[in-house]
Amino acid sequence: MANTKKLSKEERKKAKRTARKKAAPKAKRTTPRGSTKRKMKKMVRGTAKR
Repeated sequence: MANTKKLSKEERKKAKRTARKKAAPKAKRTTPRGSTKRKMKKMVRGTAKR
């Protein structure tokens, strides 16, 4: 993306939009989101476990 420091807000929005349109589409996810998160066995009441 170009340097947008000197542009006004509206021009900046236009520049971002065109940059978004030009960008290559992202690939589909291979793994489900959050699958690498540490899983909890069981939450204990009242104590900070995470």
